[in-house]
Amino acid sequence: MDLIAQLAKEIFADQSPGGTPSAGSRPASGPGISDYPTDAQEIAPPVHPAAPVASSPTIQPVESASGGHAASSEEAYPFGEPRCYRNDDQSSGKNAGGSSSSAALPYTSTALPDSDFYFLRGNEVSGLSSLPSVPSRAGHGAALSAFDVESIRADFPALQQKMNGKPLIFLDNAATTQKPQAVIDATSQFYSRDNANIHRAAYELAERATRAFEGAREKVKNFIGAADAKEIVFLRGTTEAINLVAQSYGRKNIGAGDEILITTIEHHANIVPWQILAEQTGAVLRVAPVNDRGELILDQFASLLSGRTKLVSVGHVANSLGTINPIEQIIAISHAYGVPVLVDAAQSTPHMPVNVTALDVDFLVFSGHKVFGPTGIGALYGKSALLEAMPPWQGGGHMIRNVTFAKTTYQNAPEKFEAGTPDIAGAVGLGAAVDYLQNIGLAPIAAYEHELLAYATEALQSIKGLRLIGTAANKASVLSLVIAGHEPEKIAEHLDQQGIAARAGHHCAQPALRRFGVEKTVRASLAFYNTKQEVDVLARALHQLKKA
Repeated sequence: MDLIAQLAKEIFADQSPGGTPSAGSRPASGPGISDYPTDAQEIAPPVHPAAPVASSPTIQPVESASGGHAASSEEAYPFGEPRCYRNDDQSSGKNAGGSSSSAALPYTSTALPDSDFYFLRGNEVSGLSSLPSVPSRAGHGAALSAFDVESIRADFPALQQKMNGKPLIFLDNAATTQKPQAVIDATSQFYSRDNANIHRAAYELAERATRAFEGAREKVKNFIGAADAKEIVFLRGTTEAINLVAQSYGRKNIGAGDEILITTIEHHANIVPWQILAEQTGAVLRVAPVNDRGELILDQFASLLSGRTKLVSVGHVANSLGTINPIEQIIAISHAYGVPVLVDAAQSTPHMPVNVTALDVDFLVFSGHKVFGPTGIGALYGKSALLEAMPPWQGGGHMIRNVTFAKTTYQNAPEKFEAGTPDIAGAVGLGAAVDYLQNIGLAPIAAYEHELLAYATEALQSIKGLRLIGTAANKASVLSLVIAGHEPEKIAEHLDQQGIAARAGHHCAQPALRRFGVEKTVRASLAFYNTKQEVDVLARALHQLKKA
């Protein structure tokens, strides 16, 4: 089957009618369990097209989230916050001074629909993001040959430099990604022309900053297929987002004897917050095992679910192995027990389309710097009903409705989770990164990276003594390896002399690596700006290491 068409079938398959099962006793067999490999099955080749995924319920329009802040006065918002502009100026796109604010934005910005935020009043924002169409290309290696990688590489200034006299080959993309010029320009131009604090000011510059910040929220909503921008909370990144869910949702809903279910191959950011919560509440952390390829053993995962399970939290893609977890099936099985699911999408959002509505996931988190955006910014998606029921985590400015010494009342989501001045420029840069990815297309990116990973896997098999850690059938752009007789740090130092940036260590996933009997690996992680030629240089450098 044509590769991109196959990806389209897997990722954007027509959804069968139905709905999320209600809570109840454990089903005799979880949905789709027989479709996923178990430890007893024959070992598959390291890389081949993804296994089929379970179908999900038909996507239906979702009611927009609550959280509107209707003003009782035409002159000011509740609690004395001045309006950014008058209602009679909104339809023309002009501020109170008569000039167009959108035209003043120096960076690319999609039009922000009218909103009922108290600082950008108008119509309700609702509805689903459209799923991208996926073109079909025939022939083996079509994605590699058709993808204009050289044109893309020209967009990334950092890739044009040399390290140790050699062209930089950046293969540490699972740790962070390089930034296209569009993202650099967006953040720089925000500071040079539109810098002001947001939401609480009546002057034009603050209005422009507010619209840029909220415009980025709208872009993130579309990027992950959320129903409403108010389901998007801006935070510092994946780690902070998981901690927020643990300390807000978890402290309210998880108690002594309750269970939280994760997997063996999680990043520390999806382990430690739940351990802290368990220590605070008396809850129990349960861990689902993986087989020798690094694949979740789905029937054993299902066997760990019970009436005591209060939350499932899983990574979409394992950062240390590259394993793509079957989150469609995980969500369906968990929902059969009435258990909400959090998906850590830090390693999937840069590589493949993700649609939270199609997945019916309850929470999803990701980091801006992993999707070619700035550091220090990320997002939490939560279903509106869950976010509205959760208490604030941190207190301060902006997240309040009214403050007295006797009592404070809070804004609705997402504002109640965004205390203080946020990283405004970071959000603007994240919006620019999302624009950049969507202009290329996540489906073509996934197809290109899939073939590049297959090429790299084959190239490394000729290196004597090399062992790949993580050989799942369904895998993203990670090559985690050890070579007999060589310490990972020494291998990484040798690669650095050849201009190759690869990471050595435990990759914040010590339990995952220990499952395979190692403490550290060298991890070469790919992105859509990497090339076959760079893979060839990596393979030659590793061959030279053995000869040295």
